[in-house]
Parts: sequence; C-alpha cells; structure tokens
Amino acid sequence: MSVETSTEHEWRVTGMDCGSCAAKVRGAVGRLPGVADVDVALMAERLRLTLDASQSSPEQVEKAVRGVGFGIAPKGARPEQPKGGFILPDGAFPAAPAEAAPAAIPEGAPADPAWHQTHKGRLVISTGALLALAWGMRLVFAAEFAHWAFVLATLIGLYPVAQRALAMARVRMPFTIEMLMTIAAAGALVIGAPEEAALVIFLFAIGELLEGISAGKARDSIRSLSKLVPKTARLEVGDKTREVAADRLGLGNVVQVRPGDRVPCDGAVIEGISGVDESPVTGESVPSMKEPGSQVFAGSINTEALLRVRVTKTAEDNTIARIVRLVAEAESARAPTERFIDRFSRVYMPAVVGAALLVAILPPLAFGQPWEDWIYRALALLLIGCPCALVISVPASIASALSTGARNGLLMKGGKVIEAAARVTHVAFDKTGTLTHGRPRVTDIAVLEGTEAELLILAAGVESGASHPLGRAICAEAERQGLAAAPTSDAQVLPGRGAQATVQGATVRVGSPRLAEELGALTEGGRTRITGLEAEGKTVVVVLRDTTALGLIALRDEPRADAAEAVAQLRTLGISSVMLTGDNPRSAQAIAGRLGMEHRAGLMPEDKVTAIRELTSTARVMMIGDGINDAPALAAADVGVAMGSGTDVALETADAAILRDRVTDVAGTIRLARATMANIRQNIAIALGLKALFLVTTILGVTGLWIAILADTGATVLVTLNALRLLGFRPSAASGIMNITDGRNGKVRSHTATT
Repeated sequence: MSVETSTEHEWRVTGMDCGSCAAKVRGAVGRLPGVADVDVALMAERLRLTLDASQSSPEQVEKAVRGVGFGIAPKGARPEQPKGGFILPDGAFPAAPAEAAPAAIPEGAPADPAWHQTHKGRLVISTGALLALAWGMRLVFAAEFAHWAFVLATLIGLYPVAQRALAMARVRMPFTIEMLMTIAAAGALVIGAPEEAALVIFLFAIGELLEGISAGKARDSIRSLSKLVPKTARLEVGDKTREVAADRLGLGNVVQVRPGDRVPCDGAVIEGISGVDESPVTGESVPSMKEPGSQVFAGSINTEALLRVRVTKTAEDNTIARIVRLVAEAESARAPTERFIDRFSRVYMPAVVGAALLVAILPPLAFGQPWEDWIYRALALLLIGCPCALVISVPASIASALSTGARNGLLMKGGKVIEAAARVTHVAFDKTGTLTHGRPRVTDIAVLEGTEAELLILAAGVESGASHPLGRAICAEAERQGLAAAPTSDAQVLPGRGAQATVQGATVRVGSPRLAEELGALTEGGRTRITGLEAEGKTVVVVLRDTTALGLIALRDEPRADAAEAVAQLRTLGISSVMLTGDNPRSAQAIAGRLGMEHRAGLMPEDKVTAIRELTSTARVMMIGDGINDAPALAAADVGVAMGSGTDVALETADAAILRDRVTDVAGTIRLARATMANIRQNIAIALGLKALFLVTTILGVTGLWIAILADTGATVLVTLNALRLLGFRPSAASGIMNITDGRNGKVRSHTATT
C-alpha cells in the first residue's frame, strides 16, 4: 500500500445488530485491494479504515457494504437504511415525517425509524402474512393445495435471506446464519416439511427484528449522551442577545444561561453566582456552586440565577463531545475474552456444520436409519450452529457498561480496561489532589533569617506560574497578604524536590527538607522545627538563598471527606489500598493513619513507578492519580485511573477517568467492572447452554427446526436483554446481594454491597 495515497475514511453503517453483522462488514471490505486497518464498531455503527485511493475508491467500499445488505453513509451524512430486498415495498407503511435537515448532521442525531419501516420489520410482516395465508388455505382447500401454499410462502420468505447468503459466500464468508437458514429451509422442502420451513423463516424474521430492537436500545443509551447539549444558545452581541446554534459558538463568545437552562458550552463564568446541576455530565447529584472564574460544562443545568459564561471549548471539543467520542472509541479496545470468543467462533461454526453432516449420513449408512429423520435432525443442528448469541455476548455487555459508566462519571476505555479493572487486587493512590483536595493552605511561617514578608515575596517569585498545589498555595498566601512576588529569571522545576529561580543574581530555591539537607543548609534547630510541624501532618518547604536557609513554610492539605469511606469500600471488596506520595514520612503517616491504609512516602516520580512495578509483580494493581504528575505511574499500573472533573488530561490520559472528585468512585468503577464481567459470564452460559441443550435434544429427535431457530435468535435476544440490565446498574450504590468475583483467586463469593 502506498503511504502517499493512503488516507483514513470513516462511515456510519446501519443494520448491524450482532457481532456476526460486524464480521460480515469487515469481511466485505477487507477483500478490497488497498484496504487496511479495518475497524468495525457494532454499537457505534462505525466503519473506519485506511484506503489507498490508487487501488480502491470510497464508492467501491460503500458498494461492497451495500452488497452484503447494510446501509452506509459517510461520517456526518444522513444515515442510510439498509436495503433488504423484501417483498413489501418501502411505501407499504407510512414513512416517518420528513425533516428539512442540513446536508451534514451530527453523528447519531437522527432517530431510528419505527420497527415496521425497517427491512427486518417488513420481513416479519411479509412472512407472517404468507404463513397465515398458507394456514388459511389449508383450512379451506385440499391438503395438497395447502402443501404448495407453504412451499410458496417458504420460497418467497427465503428469497432475501438466500440473496444475502450468496452475497456473503462471494466474499468468502460461507458460514453465516443466512446460509444455514437457506440450507435448512431448502432441505426441509426437499424432505417434505414445507409447513415447518415456513414457520422457521417467520421465527427467524422475528428473532432478527428483536435483535435489531435490542441493539437499538443499547445504542440509544449511548446516543442520548450527545442530546444533553442544547441546540441553541443565547449569545451576547453588543448590548443585545440573540439565539444562535450552540455548535456555532466560537472561543471567547459570551453567552447567557438563564435559570432552568442547560449550559450550551464548556466555559468560564464571568458574572453571576448560581448552583449548577452537573449530574448529566458527572453523575454528581448535588448542585455545584458557580461564581466568577468557575468552570462549567456543556449539558449541565443552571438552577438558580442568571450566569454569563465565556466559551472556552468549541462544540466538537466540549466535555460531552469528548465523552461521547471516548465511549465510541472504547468499543475498539476489545476485551481479551471477546477476542478469544471471536477466535473460538471461527472454529466452532465449521465444526457444527461438520457434525451436522455426520448426523445426516452416519446413522443411515451405518445403522440403516431413515434418511428423512436424520437429515431433518442435521438441518436443525445447522441452525443451532450459528454463533450470533456467543459473539454478541461480550460487546453487548461492554457497550452497556460503558454507557452506564459515562452516566455516572466513570469512563473506562474499552473492554480490555473493564476486564483488567475487574481483576484488580490492589489500589495505589497518589496523595495530593487524589486522596486530598489538592488545595493546601499555608498554616505556619517560620523565619530563620530576614522577615516574614521577604520570605513570602521570594517564595512567591520562585513559584509564580507553578502548577503544583503547594506552589499555588504559597502564591495565594502572598496575594492574601498584599505582597507582590519578586521578579525572577531562569526559573526551573526540580522534579520531586521543589523549584528554583534567579532573584537579583542569587539562586533562590523553594524545596523539600531533603533538598536543604543535600545543600547542607539546615541547622539542628531547623531540623527540630521541621520535625514538629511534620508530626502535625503538615508539609514543610524550605526557602533558601544560595545555600542559606531563610525560613520554613508549612502547609496542610486535608483529606477528602469520602476518602476514608472509599478505602473502607475497597477493603470490603477484598482490595488492599496503599498511598504513594512524595511527601515526608511523618505527614504521610498522619494522612494514611486517618484513612486506615498503608503508605510509602518520600517518593520521587521514578520511585512511584518502581513501587508500582513491585506491586504488579505479585498483584493486579490500579493506580489513581491526577493524570499529570503521575503519568509514568499510571502507565506502569495494570489500570491507570485519572481523577479530575472533566479536564483534558483526565479524559485523554490513562485507561480510565473519574469525572467527579469522589474517591468512592474508585470502588464504584471496580464494582461496575466486576458486574460487567459477571454479566458476560452469564451471557456466555446462556448462549452455550441453550445450544448444548438443543443440540442434544435435536440429535435425540425431541426438538425440531422451529425450536432450533429459537436456540439461535432466541439466545441472541436473551443475551442482549441480559446485557441491557447493566444500564440500570448503580456503581456508587450497589445495594443488595450480588455475586462478585474475588480478583485474587477467581472464586465467586456472595457480598452485601451498601451505599
């Protein structure tokens, strides 16, 4: 493939209801020359691939997808309904009201058509009508005439199914449910069972329709996220306001948000004080008080007073848009279980076809059994062999879990992350900004040389523009006392130790006691004072000019109100907690003791990575950090989770993100992951259990063709409906008795979860 002519293309594909559908699309386009990196996302209805335009065109890709029975439209264009070629024309039922829609519309915005307007709905109505007509003719006319009526009903109903079967065979995918249906129905006609063949076609159509409805429910839960943002905004233009489309707001625009209105953009409040309900975005039920300087999210609801908000993010980059994008992208990060099932199904289906062939010929040849009976049983076995229910068992659960997580402020980037989170045995926490609020304040200033004002002026100068919470706290204290920071040059960060800058030709450092010890700047009196402050749970920094200690600044950052509860919840789940911090051992002990957890203190960033690697050598570790300073440790853990209320870092880095600053959501994330894996195991048991049951009863002659089709489409519907139960799961309040897998030994134990 030529790198120069290869570009990435994306389409929306409609009509996919199960994993087999996604495999059909993948197989249809994968055979085209110049096509690479094919990614088909079932729940997001997305086809993405890299295309060499010199070998194949986008039009050829679209033709290939339509050829196997699915609708396709470029990203942003109005979705195209799949054309199934069924006997009822499109105009047989009233169409949905036409909309004067723009040429390009937001992905997922159009509502799905009513069931009877879809090709699967028309197939149900058509085959049902034909079957009813044939049964009616059997009551009125002779048996032979009714026999041919059932044959005709079967052939007409089977025609579109056979069309798709042949289309898939042409792209070297012969083992599909359509092909098995075609063989089974045709075989039933040959052995003189047209009535049962017609009934099987009708039941197949119902099953396909129910699959589509179930998959649509799962998609709707994800699509509804994008509907949280209002379509219009009140834009200030001069001294007037006018209503404009929210997606046309530009950076720096000022909008008014009235009480009861949804915020149309991510932005900063410039005027007004009001409570804002952020539950649509973060799941936090208690309104957050917003004042000038506060950040607000698109989709949140203003509850009290008028706010003026300056736009800080465009529509395609706001929090809701990023969440929707991340949830959609997460589908591509497939769980190891899903990959295994895909590999298994590729062997399983041909094996069942081979078994059906043996069932058809061995008993008659070896034991003189009637050919008709064993061919009939083999045909039923063929229908049982379709792996649709098995293939959809994992992605359906994953999609429901991702949607539930997003609604509760918990983002996990795909099935791989969910599976890893379910197996976690240890959770490592960063301290500042994670277990604590990350908003320390200055509590004590001890002057060793000069004055307190001079000490703060120099320290604020070095920390000007600092991103670290301690540096910001020092600058805030200087500002509170009306002191201007000293002008500095050559400022630099000393990772894990502090910061330094040049002030009037001298090097001024603000750093840890360890840094002061390295420079030989501490006296015995200074050490004693530091020890006393640290014993109170305070963090102490030393201000130095060259190698002379000018004074000490003590700060304290209080634990979050729910930190102790979070550690207790994790302990109840059988998970150990440890705090990793660069703070001094005495301050770390003070915090860890209050929270009831282990700790490791005095860690440099590289030391945190080493600590995580030590833990991962014997345990499954989840690391919780702020997503910035802890990036290396987050990457080293089995699961890295970033804390933060919708910040870019929290959404784009690590494996998962907690959008609301609640430490208890760590336990909620693990509960959701474990519930998802339990749901997946239930789905696999349903899919394989039903097939195993009907396989035995079919071979014994107890069940026939119409039961066999229920073993396939019925199992698929049951699996999808079971996965949809996760949409009602409450990660933060999982009350009642539930089965939870102990990540250490894989055993299932009963656990009472409380709010």
